[in-house]
Amino acid sequence: MTQIFTDNNCRSDFPVLSRQVHGKPLIYFDSAATTQKPHVVIEREKQYYEQENANIHRAAHFLANEATAFYEDGRKRVAEFINARHPHEIIFTRGTTESINLIAFSFAERFLKKNDEVVISAMEHHANIVPWQMACERKKAHLKVIPMNKRGELQLETLPELLNQKTKIVAITHVSNVLGTVNPVKEIIEKAHLRNIPVLVDGAQAVPHQKVDVQEMDCDFYCFSGHKMYAPMGIGVLYGKEQWLNEIPPYQGGGEMIKKVSFAKTTYNELPYKFEAGTPNVPGVLGLHAAINYMENIGLDNIAKYEKNLCEYAEKQLLALGFVKLIGTAQHKTGVVSFVMDGVHPYDAGTILDHLGVAVRTGHHCAEPVADFFGLTSIIRASFAFYNTKEEIDAFVDALKKVKNMLSPNVS
Repeated sequence: MTQIFTDNNCRSDFPVLSRQVHGKPLIYFDSAATTQKPHVVIEREKQYYEQENANIHRAAHFLANEATAFYEDGRKRVAEFINARHPHEIIFTRGTTESINLIAFSFAERFLKKNDEVVISAMEHHANIVPWQMACERKKAHLKVIPMNKRGELQLETLPELLNQKTKIVAITHVSNVLGTVNPVKEIIEKAHLRNIPVLVDGAQAVPHQKVDVQEMDCDFYCFSGHKMYAPMGIGVLYGKEQWLNEIPPYQGGGEMIKKVSFAKTTYNELPYKFEAGTPNVPGVLGLHAAINYMENIGLDNIAKYEKNLCEYAEKQLLALGFVKLIGTAQHKTGVVSFVMDGVHPYDAGTILDHLGVAVRTGHHCAEPVADFFGLTSIIRASFAFYNTKEEIDAFVDALKKVKNMLSPNVS
């Protein structure tokens, strides 16, 4: 399996990587926004629509039973992938954002009251800020924030004073989508559990890059998206410990989440269907299943090691330019390298890089408080996957030199 990282034969598994943009070979450095999809994932969705298309759990005919079996096999596969104790602890959603919104709404309905507190961190994506703000506003509770330092590391020495009898939940990112910081989530969970406070982890940027074990971590909820781990868009996962999922009310009402309906009263279905109202994204689940198999065939440890080397190489080459400042220099990082350039606006850099065939992301990356903390309105982010190469990074660095010479040749 290691060979995949030496001769880059995996690149042929991803059709889009053979494209040219603006007459240049595509260099795709935006995998933190969404990863490209391998043939096996694309073909799995195609096969469903061509040969297996049926609604699940709702009919006695062959196609429905077959599709139901494939869907539930997908749930079992996800449970194995993150080492959940039970498949019914896996809830399928549209993505990380919906998973967090589900818990922010349902948990708040059951457990949050006036003057209670929710703790998040200073490096959260908007998807792990706004739902909690909405819950706190609805329940007249308060949002508390774990601060970070200029390296982009959480100041965990402040955590004991933030956790108290009013704290009802901690919601924390596993890996920052802007800074690449890998947070010590197990340590945070242990500190919270000493006070019997549950912890939700936003794993959107962690699952593509490293092995996740929710039992070893002991988190109460874990959320991630398929499209950031080589699976289709529109499919996501909420893992929740069985006891918590049984305690909180459903997020949405409708078909499948019910056990019995009358005009007088409705009783809710058992887990996991209690939280899966309506027709689910069956082909998305099948594509997610295929993506997990693909990643594990390569090896999560191989992926982590290779991508770590890519990031370290990119940081070294960027710093050697002399006109780049890295944003996020935590000791433990993965997946992304964010930076700004002397005398060049990130949007202008991103536009010119695009015309040179390089796809990066610019802006606040749906984490505006992070950009504000560093005194910036926009940041350039290059994010990597195992289909990227050091040769692409070299071409990227050469492109940045051209950008600098075009836009700000005399500023250093």
